[in-house]
Amino acid sequence: MLFWLFRISALLGLPLLAYVFLDNWYSVILAFILALVIVAAEYFIRTLKFISIIVGIFGALIGYGIFFIGNYVVSQMELPEVSAFWNANSATVAAVLTMLGACIALIRAPEITGIKRKGRHIKVIDASALIDGRIYDICESGFLTGELLISKTVLKDLASLADSKDVIEKARGRRGQDILRRLKEIRGLRVHVTSKEGKGKNSQQKLVSLADLYQASILTVDFNINKEAIIKNIPVLNIADLTRSLKPVFLPGTKISLFVMKEGKEKDQGIAYLDDGSMVVVEGGRKFIGKRAEAQVYSILQTSAGKMFFTRVCETEE
Repeated sequence: MLFWLFRISALLGLPLLAYVFLDNWYSVILAFILALVIVAAEYFIRTLKFISIIVGIFGALIGYGIFFIGNYVVSQMELPEVSAFWNANSATVAAVLTMLGACIALIRAPEITGIKRKGRHIKVIDASALIDGRIYDICESGFLTGELLISKTVLKDLASLADSKDVIEKARGRRGQDILRRLKEIRGLRVHVTSKEGKGKNSQQKLVSLADLYQASILTVDFNINKEAIIKNIPVLNIADLTRSLKPVFLPGTKISLFVMKEGKEKDQGIAYLDDGSMVVVEGGRKFIGKRAEAQVYSILQTSAGKMFFTRVCETEE
């Protein structure tokens, strides 16, 4: 509320003061533009972290230091034309270099400062999650928030696979590297590579140790890492578990569109499959083999291999 009062006061107060004391519409317009600049600067500074502001100030000092060095070099040169130009524009050059240094430092601040805060908002990703690839779709949809942390151990594992002589291993390694590159391109997603590797004899132990260090959770599809992390009481976000939990729920009476692939055992039956591999028996579906059919679920059978759905054709879709 206080920030909005400040903004409204600046946008209305400065033009009003300009009108009262200067009695000039040109001054009122300039005062309003100045108020907009002040409000924009206030909003920009307020959204920055304290450490980013420190980095920005340091960048500004470096920019001014470059100007100071340039000023010294010009003063030592015996070139009247260069000295005259520099003296006439030294204030502008100083301002530009200082602002440029501050802007570059602010842009690079996340990489310079790295991850300082610990907590469950950080997700440590292992190589299996990158190779699997589904993490990209999850992140692109916006369901995964926080910061993604990649250790150099994972990068080394991917590089080792990518350089393998085995064609399959090479393809897996390159896929993992490609998914990581695409993750970094997702707007608004924070992906960091840390030089810390964690402690342990193998990649799994190092990953779990790193997650423990940052008090983070682990993103994986590897059952062994899942087991290792649970033993040490570290939260695990297993993408395979997420996929299983997101399987569609079909209750009796639900209408679903199916592609009938082959004939069933009984007369006039067709067989279709859901995306997760579940088999669907389609009564009256034999004539729709190779086509799509609209069917209604009337029974569900739970087996050791999963669920089997029994449906009846109610509407066709050519």
